[in-house]
This record gives sequence, structure tokens and C-alpha cells, in this order.
Amino acid sequence: SQVLDTRDVQVFKVTVNGQDARFAFGEKHSFKGTPLEITFPNELRRGQEAIVEISFESSPQSSALQWFTPEQTSGKKHPFLFSQCQVEFI
Repeated sequence: SQVLDTRDVQVFKVTVNGQDARFAFGEKHSFKGTPLEITFPNELRRGQEAIVEISFESSPQSSALQWFTPEQTSGKKHPFLFSQCQVEFI
């Protein structure tokens, strides 16, 4: 499984290597946010790569997510979403 930090996001779907994965939010912490635990649909071998896709919706309160406007990016065509959070593998 994998645990990600979240704050004020709604998650609709998670896939790992194209397969649906189970996910659940843990207990909300006052300043750390809410952990999102993703359970992989298949066991991974050591060193095997996994592509994790998360369908989610953010809100203005999603302080862990930040946006660059298109004008702030190098191509100046699309906005860019980034996160300051760190992943924790368990």
C-alpha cells in the first residue's frame, strides 16, 4: 500500500497500473491533513514501477495543492498543479 498526504480534496477513483485500486482516508489531523491510503490491486515486486492515477477534485481550502497560471509556465498555454507534500511507503 501507499499513503499520501491530502488536505480538503475529494477522491473519486484510484488506479494502479491501469487497474482499480481500493483507497480510504484516515483520521484527519489538525495540521498534517488527512492520510489517503491506497491498496494496490496486485502485489508489486521489489523495484517494480507502478503508475498511480488519482481522479480528484480540489477546493480553495486545499492548501497542500498550488497552481501556476498558464502565464507562469514555460509554455504559457496550460495551468500547472503541484504539491509540496511527500509520499510515505508502508
